[in-house]
Amino acid sequence: MSGRSPAWTLRALLGRALALALLWWVLAEGDTSAWGVGLASVALATVASLRLWSPAGKSPRFRAQPSNDHRGLSPVGALAFAAWFLTESLKGGVQVARLAFQRRPDLAPALVDIPLALPPGPATVLLVNSLNLLPGTLSAGIDGRTLRLHVLDARLPVTGEVRAAEARIARMLGLAP
Repeated sequence: MSGRSPAWTLRALLGRALALALLWWVLAEGDTSAWGVGLASVALATVASLRLWSPAGKSPRFRAQPSNDHRGLSPVGALAFAAWFLTESLKGGVQVARLAFQRRPDLAPALVDIPLALPPGPATVLLVNSLNLLPGTLSAGIDGRTLRLHVLDARLPVTGEVRAAEARIARMLGLAP
């Protein structure tokens, strides 16, 4: 964090700590007995976030990301991504639930290799983790610039859905116009 003013670093530290504490409070459902572990978790997560994503927006850990293409986090893009993610989660959950209640589910599970369009680093990590959280998909690995994705039904437009996720992540992180 060298080269930045102490006020900027303190503001980033306090902002992240407050955001993570709020997240912990929500996850603990307001239960104050969980704060023993919560304070330690918030402190560690804050330090990790400052090390992995510095206040200047450049990540010291993920140097493979081209810094000249990065314009910063877009609040509108983040809201659009959150809305998309919630919609996809709901659609996927309904689809998986429907399959679970069928006597003989019509599935075509497969491992699908999809070339990645996002740059290596935080954007790709966010993509992979987002896909892992969506029902019906599980990232099985990355080989170079190719994502191996396990899907419940390979007949669905998986590649198109991954491209849509990449586009939303790129807009949110300022990697696309």
